[in-house]
Amino acid sequence: MTNKIVLITGATSGFGAAAAMKFASQHYDIIITGRRAERLQEISLKIQERYNVKVLCLNFDVRQRKAVEQAISSLPEPWKAIDLLINNAGLALGRDNFEEASIEDWETMIDTNLKGLMYVTRAVLPLMITRKKGHIINLGSTAAKEVYEKGNMYCASKSAVDALSKAMRIDLLPHRIKVTAIHPGAADTEFSMVRFKGNEALAKKVYEGYQPLVAEDVAEVIYYTASLPDHVCINDLIITSTSQANSFYTFKNS
Repeated sequence: MTNKIVLITGATSGFGAAAAMKFASQHYDIIITGRRAERLQEISLKIQERYNVKVLCLNFDVRQRKAVEQAISSLPEPWKAIDLLINNAGLALGRDNFEEASIEDWETMIDTNLKGLMYVTRAVLPLMITRKKGHIINLGSTAAKEVYEKGNMYCASKSAVDALSKAMRIDLLPHRIKVTAIHPGAADTEFSMVRFKGNEALAKKVYEGYQPLVAEDVAEVIYYTASLPDHVCINDLIITSTSQANSFYTFKNS
């Protein structure tokens, strides 16, 4: 029996890397994408050492539309039968008041979190539509559900992912393609180091006093939503640790 194929964007760290390992353990063949070629190769080797599956690395930046289109259109024929697309590539940059925030940071978040998701999805969709089957999982955030202070453009970009997921689900009904949006809360990954631009003290402070999610927790949930029968779709799912209720409320030990 031929293995199913999953394409995961932003697979060089965090949720993406953990999802690649999880799906490989469940006998999926894996397409991993990312900007860091060395990291892609490291993860590819790790998967192949542990699991008897095939791995294909695609080294591109989701913000570059032409690079996305070329990478997907150039897939070897056996790799075009993509069963599952996980739009994981995304980031937060800065946490400043609206009037003080960097417009360059805002543009990077829009280009990655929203336009990148759009470019990859539009490139992959024809392959799913031809087969009349497929599943798209978009990684959002609790920031899509409640806007918090100094979250401005990150919250806006993830709210747009939430809205776009709903629109995709409606428009793709005739093609029998599932669309799931998964919205994680605080998770201890590279996320905060990126957000605070390498400031380790600030990044660590985000997770002090409570146990956040880790990447493997989210990967387990992603896999669960992908493992249900063909006629079942989890449309929208919020996941937090037991210390967090939503974007506003986190219980920390004194």
